[in-house]
Amino acid sequence: MKMQRLIEYTGSMMSVKGGFNVRLWKIFTECFNCLPVAALIDEKILYNGLLCDLLWSDPDARIEGWAESDRGVSCTFGADKVIEFLDKNELDLICRGHQVVEDGYEFFAKRRLVTIFSAPNYGGEFDNAGALLSVDEGLVCSFEILKPVDNKASPSGSNSSKLNLKKLPKTGKN
Repeated sequence: MKMQRLIEYTGSMMSVKGGFNVRLWKIFTECFNCLPVAALIDEKILYNGLLCDLLWSDPDARIEGWAESDRGVSCTFGADKVIEFLDKNELDLICRGHQVVEDGYEFFAKRRLVTIFSAPNYGGEFDNAGALLSVDEGLVCSFEILKPVDNKASPSGSNSSKLNLKKLPKTGKN
């Protein structure tokens, strides 16, 4: 699916057009058309890109295996599927996006999967923080937190936290 159709489907087009203009939306779309499908960092961290099933499938602590998604697209998966996939492929971590999480990032499956969402106050409807992920040469993940803007006060800056991937557990459930 071309990114233009996906962006229109998810409502992102209206977010960009509403705050800016159509030209910016077209630039945004062309940029997304050039992004990789996925990336492998140091043969240990999988970052899923723009494949629909990876993009729209969501972790769910209440299930084992696979289940239907409330979004109406793709499915949900349990911690068991994360562990199975990572162990089979000798990976340590899956980094994923495109799901609003309150603190900007959220771990799942005993810290073997992390959801990163970089848009604070998403769509003007949520009070979520955003986060940016950096991975250094030692596979230490650092999160830069983008705090939500309080309309009554000025933005309060950012915080950082680090996770050493070398110490992640290899098996188990959430």
